[in-house]
Amino acid sequence: MTTILFNAFSFLQKKLKARELPCINAPLDVAEGTTVEDLLAQMDLLPGDVEAVFVNGLVRPVDTVLTDGDRVALVPPGSPGPYRLLLGMVGGKKNKN
Repeated sequence: MTTILFNAFSFLQKKLKARELPCINAPLDVAEGTTVEDLLAQMDLLPGDVEAVFVNGLVRPVDTVLTDGDRVALVPPGSPGPYRLLLGMVGGKKNKN
C-alpha cells in the first residue's frame, strides 16, 4: 500500500466533501502503481474537473505513478492568470536565442 497526502482546491473540495471523500491534508492509501489518472477515476472526477495536478510541488501529467509519501494537489479550471504562471501551470516567455 502507498500513502499519499492529498489536497483539492476550490469547487473540487465541495464536490469531494459531498461524496464524503477527504480533500484537505488527507492521508490516503492507494494501491501500489496507482497513477494520478487512477486516483481521479477512484474519486469519480471527470477530466474537465481538474486543470492541473501537482505532485510534490510540480505540475505532473496524469500518467504519473504515485509513490509513498507523495504530496498530491488537484487544481480546478479557472485559476486567475497570474497564479497559473506562478504555479507553473503555463509556461513563461520562451528564450528566443
